[in-house]
Order: sequence, then structure tokens, then C-alpha cells
Amino acid sequence: MATDRNRKKIIDAFMALAETRAFEEISLVAIAEEAKVDLATLRDAYDGKLAILADFFRRIDMAVLKGEEEGAADETPRDRLFDVVMRRFDALAPYKAALASLGHSARRDPFLTMALARLSSVSQNWMLTGAGIDTSGIVGLAKVKGMVLTYAKVFRTWLKDDDPGLARTMSALDKELRRGEKVVSRLERMSRRCGRRRSVRQDDHLKDFPAEGADATAA
Repeated sequence: MATDRNRKKIIDAFMALAETRAFEEISLVAIAEEAKVDLATLRDAYDGKLAILADFFRRIDMAVLKGEEEGAADETPRDRLFDVVMRRFDALAPYKAALASLGHSARRDPFLTMALARLSSVSQNWMLTGAGIDTSGIVGLAKVKGMVLTYAKVFRTWLKDDDPGLARTMSALDKELRRGEKVVSRLERMSRRCGRRRSVRQDDHLKDFPAEGADATAA
């Protein structure tokens, strides 16, 4: 039976194998052997390697969100998001070698690239939400897409950052978040202007409707 303990063993086994093998070279048999579970348990837990990877992302998301701290009253959304992303890098630290290897595999495998992009989109939606940033509507969707790109840029810096204090990573993250903040500000202003225009058009349109109590069917 696939208990949570077995699932964790399977994820850890997969990530351990990913440190030294390309994604396409990691077999389900090898994962089961590394995790010390039988194939039936592995099948009960996951449909395949991408499902294992998805659960890894989900568990990292949960670790970051559980580590949420009460921020200062004067913290900006950018400050909160900075803290969230740095907590994510802390949670990912034990898996840095495996993640670097998966990145190399993705460059050769468009299907893996698409799968990772989808998982990243879900995760970054949660990271923004964890920072108290609204992701609803068209502007919210743009925030998520922008955050996926921002995170990808900083992630590459993090992979090469061997400083325990992660100075390069923090500098890159601060730079990218400031840039993204300006883009979002412009999008929100555009959205408000469009909203006002729609409101005016709706008001003009309503003037053409009969007043309350009038016969709307009159010729």
C-alpha cells in the first residue's frame, strides 16, 4: 500500500537517481529498487515519473507555505514575495544537484520542458498567493506568467551560487522582482483604465433600456 512514508521514499529515490542520471535514463524499476519498495507499491503511489515530479513540487510548495511567517505591517508585496522565494530555495537546497540534472534533461526533451513549465506555473501561483498577492483575473494570470519567467531566471543563478549566504541569488531576485513590480504596475493601470471605459459604455447602453415599469414590448 502506498503510504505517505512510501511516497516520500519514492520521491527521495527519484531525486537521488536524478543527481547522476538523465531523466530518460531513470527507469521505474530503478526507482523502486532505490526506494526499497516493490513495483506494486510504486504503481499504487504514482502513475509514472512525471507524477513523482509533480508530487515533489507539491511537497516543496507545502513546505514553503507552512514556513510562512508573520510579516511586518509595512512590508511591501515585493518584500513578502522575496521572502517566499528565498524560503523555496532553502527547501530546494538538498536537491540542487538533481534539479540541475533535470534542467539539462529538459533542454533535450520538449515534453519534459512543457511538464516542468506547467508545474512551475502552479507552484508560482501558490508562491504569489503565499505572499498575499492576488492572482485572479487577466492581470493575475499575467502576474503568474511573469513570475514563472522571473523565477526561472533567478533559479539559474541559484544553481550556480555556491555562497552559503546566497548573495548572488538574492541580488538577482531583488533585481527581477523590482523589474516585475514595474510591469505589474503598468498592467494594473491599464486594467483600471479599461474598466472605467467599460463602465462608461455600459452606462450609455443602459440609457437605451425602458425605465422601470415601462412596457418593454411596446411598438
